[in-house]
Amino acid sequence: MTINRDIEETTGQCHCGAVKFRVRLQDGLRRVARCNCSMCRMKGAVMALASLGSIEITEGEELLSTYQFHTMTAKHQFCSRCGIHLFHQRRIDPGLYAVNVAVLDGVSPFDFGDVPVLDGENHPRDTGGAELKLIGHLRFEHF
Repeated sequence: MTINRDIEETTGQCHCGAVKFRVRLQDGLRRVARCNCSMCRMKGAVMALASLGSIEITEGEELLSTYQFHTMTAKHQFCSRCGIHLFHQRRIDPGLYAVNVAVLDGVSPFDFGDVPVLDGENHPRDTGGAELKLIGHLRFEHF
């Protein structure tokens, strides 16, 4: 399936449909990534970026739950009913959200053949570095 990587504004929702939102993506779907930190490894999400204030919850805001750990900087938002991770405020740049592309309408993480993987396990805020380093690529091939 071919997706429009230039899309700027789109909608999304959790699995049960209780939480719905509209988002304006910073770079569309041209720049997506995964992370290998403990949280991202477990959720397995491919993420796109959006600036703070660019997500409008249109339904179910009262069902959003926040999970924080370690430095308590990143704020992971998920549906308290179905448990699906929607987006999170980033630790490396709290001025940005990372949005789970799998919850965007008409988008699947399998639409991206090559996804860069960033080294959140050795996070720059812990190691004194300036930015997340690229450590590999996750590839998906359709048969």
